[in-house]
Amino acid sequence: MQGLGFGLGLLYLGERPGDLENTFNIPSYLRTDAAIYYQRERLRLAVNVRNLFDIEYFASAGGRNNVYYGDPLTTQGSISWQF
Repeated sequence: MQGLGFGLGLLYLGERPGDLENTFNIPSYLRTDAAIYYQRERLRLAVNVRNLFDIEYFASAGGRNNVYYGDPLTTQGSISWQF
């Protein structure tokens, strides 16, 4: 299993104003991200997962009528070769 690796990350964003006038707040959230990879010589294979538990959260707002959800569970794979 040499070359196998894992990663785990937590992203916490506290409550924050939703507009410049501070008329409402966007609630806080905790998002979990993870990664697994395998590296052998110059080859690296990786899978990254964002929002591992598929929580629903508000990422940003542009006013009371423009509140944007964060991304759902997202997976990304990559293959790389180092020269």
